[in-house]
Amino acid sequence: MDKIWDLKKQGDQNEVKHLSAALNVNMVIARLLVQRGIKTYNEAKAFFRPRLSDLHDPFLMKDMDKAVERLQRAVDNQEKVIVYGDYDVDGTTSVALMYQFLKQRIKEIEYYIPDRYSEGYGISPKSIDYAVENGFTLVVALDCGIKAVEKIGKAKERGLDFIICDHHNPGDQIPPAAAVLDPKQPECNYPYKELSGCGVGFKLLQAYSKHNDIDYEEIYDLLDLVAVSIAADIVPITGENRVLAYYGLKKLNSNPGVGLQTIINFAGINGSEITISDIVFKIGPRLNASGRIEHGKKSVQILVSDDEDKSDLLGEEIDSFNEIRKTLDRDITQEALDMIEGNEELKDMNSTVLYNRDWHKGVVGIVASRVTEQYYRPTVILTESNGMATGSARSVRDFDLYEAIGQCSDLLESYGGHMYAAGLTMRIENIPAFKQRFEEIVTRQITDQQQIQTVEVDAKITLSEITPRFFRILKQFAPFGPHNMTPVFVTEDVFDAGTSRLVGKNKEHLKLDLVEPDVNSGIFPGIAFNQSDAYDLITSGSPFDICYSITENEYRGKTNLQLFIRDIKKRDIF
Repeated sequence: MDKIWDLKKQGDQNEVKHLSAALNVNMVIARLLVQRGIKTYNEAKAFFRPRLSDLHDPFLMKDMDKAVERLQRAVDNQEKVIVYGDYDVDGTTSVALMYQFLKQRIKEIEYYIPDRYSEGYGISPKSIDYAVENGFTLVVALDCGIKAVEKIGKAKERGLDFIICDHHNPGDQIPPAAAVLDPKQPECNYPYKELSGCGVGFKLLQAYSKHNDIDYEEIYDLLDLVAVSIAADIVPITGENRVLAYYGLKKLNSNPGVGLQTIINFAGINGSEITISDIVFKIGPRLNASGRIEHGKKSVQILVSDDEDKSDLLGEEIDSFNEIRKTLDRDITQEALDMIEGNEELKDMNSTVLYNRDWHKGVVGIVASRVTEQYYRPTVILTESNGMATGSARSVRDFDLYEAIGQCSDLLESYGGHMYAAGLTMRIENIPAFKQRFEEIVTRQITDQQQIQTVEVDAKITLSEITPRFFRILKQFAPFGPHNMTPVFVTEDVFDAGTSRLVGKNKEHLKLDLVEPDVNSGIFPGIAFNQSDAYDLITSGSPFDICYSITENEYRGKTNLQLFIRDIKKRDIF
């Protein structure tokens, strides 16, 4: 698929020059900082050297005083407490975080993860029945609850209180809980709005610790869980999230919890520096697999484990769930793509809505992502569960999927999510009407630009500018993620050194050796995955342009810089 290379705005050039002089680095580094909203020396210092002391006062969050007071009462009176969270990574890490802190202070405490298939997402009636019937008086709900107005109202009537720690957009009403912590709710003046669900839970523990003069080191020891939630939930790695992710990664790399260490071992990343990308592609999928294939409770069990032998047994089971998940993912994705390819009407649409009653509910979100990558348009993948059509949706750049689905709310039983990802449930007979209206909405609102995959380019540079010093500074931009992605560069007018070749089992990848004309800067190695179709261009002897990020590659004990090629174009196109 053709891509557009979109050079990011560089900001005010005076700011770039000023910052460059202040930091004593080259203009490219200064430009990268300005693009990230960093315009002064002090802002750059805070960016490159995050500090836990930079975290905001948790009591700036609306209802935090109420939450601490209710939690304190539960501790003082030794009430029976449930820690509740969803079956995804953010939910299970949130539960593990809160449970490990509170189990030292409350004797009768349990955690509860709803079953994906019988209970679904969010606060379930079954969980409320369980809590009331077993004498629990407080539920700390994490990564969910902000829209459970009616359910929490009924729970309150039955003597069950809730503290909600959520980060999703609220509806028109706020639930009648003992306290509602959500920086996105109206009248909440908390300075940072993009915390993960686990991050909101961490702020509650921070506030409780502050109230009780508990050494913060106790909660800092749980930051590896927060980092995993931030990465897996794809929240912006800016501001407070950057601080939490930075120190969470330090913990994850130096002394992770027993359960996370087990997951790291099974993921095959022990001994290397774990990054946000490793969490997204290796740790997160394994923690998600439990809820997709069997039950999310297994993920919490391993995350709170302090026994290596038991953790290893759980890890083996979770890894087997992940293998099943990968098989289902591959097979169902192929079925979905075949449905589109075999139907000219579907191929020509501006959106994709597919339904198959036999698809596995646990992987429809992944399939939606895969189909979106292939056809690059808003996509909804539905299956049948408990007599309803239920599924997941994914979007493309700058298209508000959540708002578009909201315009179909009269056809839905429920929905929730974000701009780029959502979940929804409807009656099966409503699928044709939903498909038609969703297509009409997308067609009316989406632009031609939004239907073409875009690679955002940070700067144009020459290969000769890529030095070890330059790369050392680039590495300090980490942790990378949304709103602080790995810098992407364009270099124009490069040539094959004569040794580039096809590699891979099916010769689907390109191993490149690149040189610049009239520059004695040596040969730069690069790798271009799944771009074998550019081989003839590369070896034609003509110049071409490359779009890439810079990585390190270890081979035979030696580490070298390598270009990770995102796209290749003829010289006269860009």
